[in-house]
Amino acid sequence: MFSGLLDLPWWGLALVTLALTHVTIAGVTIYLHRHQAHRALDLGQIPSHFFRFWMWLTTGMVTKEWAAIHRKHHARCETADDPHSPQVFGLNRVLWGGVFLYVKESHNPETMERYGHGTPDDWLERHLYTPWQKAGIVLMLAIDLVLFGLVPGALIWGVQMAWIPFWAAGVINGVGHFWGYRHFACADASTNIVPWGILIGGEELHNNHHAYATSARLSNRWYEFDIGWLYIRLLEMLGQAKVKKVAPRPRFIAVRQAIDLDNLQAVITHRYDVMAKYMQSLGQIYREEKEKLRASLDARSLDSLKRWLARDADELPAQERAVFDAALGQSSRLTLLVEMRRDLSALWQRSTATHEELVARLQEWCRRAEASGIRQLEEFSLRLRRYAL
Repeated sequence: MFSGLLDLPWWGLALVTLALTHVTIAGVTIYLHRHQAHRALDLGQIPSHFFRFWMWLTTGMVTKEWAAIHRKHHARCETADDPHSPQVFGLNRVLWGGVFLYVKESHNPETMERYGHGTPDDWLERHLYTPWQKAGIVLMLAIDLVLFGLVPGALIWGVQMAWIPFWAAGVINGVGHFWGYRHFACADASTNIVPWGILIGGEELHNNHHAYATSARLSNRWYEFDIGWLYIRLLEMLGQAKVKKVAPRPRFIAVRQAIDLDNLQAVITHRYDVMAKYMQSLGQIYREEKEKLRASLDARSLDSLKRWLARDADELPAQERAVFDAALGQSSRLTLLVEMRRDLSALWQRSTATHEELVARLQEWCRRAEASGIRQLEEFSLRLRRYAL
């Protein structure tokens, strides 16, 4: 009476649970995230309909709602309008209650209208998946009970229901904007939690995603692994997926003597790589200057200076900015690097300058760097002159 059709040992039930939740994770990262929200790839009818059906069974989420909320997150990231920023709401609230923030935003008609365009609007969506969005998870409960029995089935279903609210709405939206490492100096606080994106389908590489939001591949370094990208490549081989865009990989040529428009456009296109390399140079200078600064700054101020150097000084609160300026004033080399970082990033920020004016600015920036007497700046300038489209 209480046993299911499948009589499995405890470890078999555990493996089944992991397999079922992993399919759900794959559906979120491939279908909802990369395909629907960002249009990074096209999916064939078979995987598209399968994932939409599986999302209905295991999460009760509506495609339009998920895509709209995620697009708004990117458009309003780390602001009061961000649906789930831990920088605004605090890490604990997003980590443990991210699903409630999602549900709240899903009831915002303005969000749905502005950001929900282009999502499925066929007969199934209008008559089944949207109006009966909770029926799917009830059906999933019945299936689990029939297959695995009363207690095991209920436990497996409970894990399925909690998996996405915790790992996606909580960990990725919370920890992924609070703790981890960063390759790219995005305007937001996104981080890569770990370099191996397996448990959450590759979404662990969240800073990479925010740097290149429309990329179908979330891994960016040789040591990073994105299992979602592996599945996409397999679907491509089967003719069921077509990748539209991936993050650009820098291409280099011989050092130019004079900056031209191609060089400018390449620097702007690869601006995240440019800034990542620049921050490495800044870090090297900080380590060299650290010993000299010990005489004028205490250990706490030194550590604070290191953190502040990784941020735009204009983002610092007034009190911290004053302390930062005072500490920075103890090193002319660091002062110059912070100033030149601001001038470099101005090249790709909104500007009314013509292409000719921007080329001239980049040429002048390289001239200043190469005349600075700072080895790291000189080497970085030569690297800038090598970027190509």
